[in-house]
Amino acid sequence: MFRHLLSSDKKLSDSLKNLLGFNARNLALYQMAFRHKSMARNGTEETTKTSNERLEFLGDALLNAIVAEHLFRRFPYKDEGFLTKMRSKVVSRNHLNGIAMKMGLQDMLNKDSGGYSGSSIYGNALEALIGAIYLDRGYLKSKKFILDRVLGLYVDMDELENTETDFKSKLIEWAQKEKKSVEFRVMEEARYADDKTFLIGLFIDHELKAEASHYSKKKAEQMASEKAWESINVITH
Repeated sequence: MFRHLLSSDKKLSDSLKNLLGFNARNLALYQMAFRHKSMARNGTEETTKTSNERLEFLGDALLNAIVAEHLFRRFPYKDEGFLTKMRSKVVSRNHLNGIAMKMGLQDMLNKDSGGYSGSSIYGNALEALIGAIYLDRGYLKSKKFILDRVLGLYVDMDELENTETDFKSKLIEWAQKEKKSVEFRVMEEARYADDKTFLIGLFIDHELKAEASHYSKKKAEQMASEKAWESINVITH
């Protein structure tokens, strides 16, 4: 048993060295960062203590602050509205999830194998990892990781600047001009542990145009709006 634990720690330590670019000191922090709440005990208090949720909270705050500073320096002549929108694009659930999967965090995350497939769990793990780095090695190391290993390797600012993310607003604006009604309806709710999944239907003039499922109603509405907007663009162009 002792030999197995040493082997497991060595594997994690080597994986972290490749991922972070430096040696981790407190492996327990990183083990917690990769422990999804589906592996924790039932009950809000115990789930919080034995999962990566608290580290995710800390990493989210650090990521937002460091990305804000980076954008402030990179775009010295842009106004607050532009900087806010760019930061939202960088730290959005969907974008972070994609980055985390490119980094291979899905292979490191310890989660329930019973089919849990929350679409933001890998992005959440990335934020928890940032929180673990901060507690293990301090602010400068966590900042360097974000700038070099996250933004530097996986974020194309020029491409992101030209990426439209608020399809719901675009769709509503189009509908107002065309004098059409837009309605979002919850078509179905499914529960897994403490989470709900919402299937959202998008209706234009009372006709179902698109559906999307997510743990966040707002995100599901955006996803459905993007699907509908793509079909509208095909028709109008």
